[in-house]
Amino acid sequence: MKPTACLINASRGPIVDEQALISALTNKHIAGAAIDVFDIEPLPPSHPFRTLDNVLATPHIGYVSDGLYKTFYEDTVSNIRRWLDTHYAGQEMESWPTTSLASRSR
Repeated sequence: MKPTACLINASRGPIVDEQALISALTNKHIAGAAIDVFDIEPLPPSHPFRTLDNVLATPHIGYVSDGLYKTFYEDTVSNIRRWLDTHYAGQEMESWPTTSLASRSR
């Protein structure tokens, strides 16, 4: 790659040799990298990608847009409401169990 190149990986972490990329970035063999996926996720606190000044690292959310977040969260809230309506129809919230609702589905 040219010294002015910027590598972008938002696909799969293992398709890029992470150690070779760290070396190329540290030695300025390429200009930079934008990385959304890693060999180990979440990225460890001491990982070089967290401190290299020529890296833009995102936590596996590089595909997200405002519209997609809106859709995702609206769908999530709708699913929770539907589940509550199915399991607690007509009951006041105060009468719901105080233990974890997640444990009921096990």
